[in-house]
Amino acid sequence: MRPTAWSRRDCLLAAGTLGLGCWPPMAHAGGQLEEPLADSVRGALSAAIANSAPPVPEFGDFQKRLAYLRWLGASSDRLHKRKPDLQTRIEFLQTIWYETRRAGLDTTLVLGLVQVESAFRKFAISRVGARGYMQIMPFWSRLIGDGDPSRLFNMQTNLRFGCVILRHYLDRERGDTFLALGRYNGSRGKAEYPNAVYAAAKNWIHADA
Repeated sequence: MRPTAWSRRDCLLAAGTLGLGCWPPMAHAGGQLEEPLADSVRGALSAAIANSAPPVPEFGDFQKRLAYLRWLGASSDRLHKRKPDLQTRIEFLQTIWYETRRAGLDTTLVLGLVQVESAFRKFAISRVGARGYMQIMPFWSRLIGDGDPSRLFNMQTNLRFGCVILRHYLDRERGDTFLALGRYNGSRGKAEYPNAVYAAAKNWIHADA
């Protein structure tokens, strides 16, 4: 799904109100394509999904914890218009911090992806049936999950699936984020989607990210 066009006035109003760039009012479809997986790959992805560790960040020293808290405060302020409830906002950011680091991903990039895919709507559904924050296609529940696609509306489950899938695509593309993002959207090799994610990620840049 392509974002509905906004007028220049709409974009300027959004930028002034949210302190961000112009956000698309509709989600992009998370059109990952179902592809055959080798048994070893399926097993590794299933194990990554199944790990039920709680999303509680851990820090090796006090300075790292302070950096996290600075990032959390700044990101919470930026997300306030989309998620007015403080507790919901903090839980979301804490989980995305945890899951991105668990998967070895750039937190800023993943926040940009969530912005483009779902505009931070937990129950977003695309016209092709992708679900939740990171617009996960239901077939992934069958391939590497427990077969219940309704769980993709659970915050941590959705973010974990999305991060594990993006990590898988990055590995397949040997670290090329442009191609991995295109594969995530089902548009590998085309510039529109990766460029949209890169642009959205700029809204989430922070020195401690």
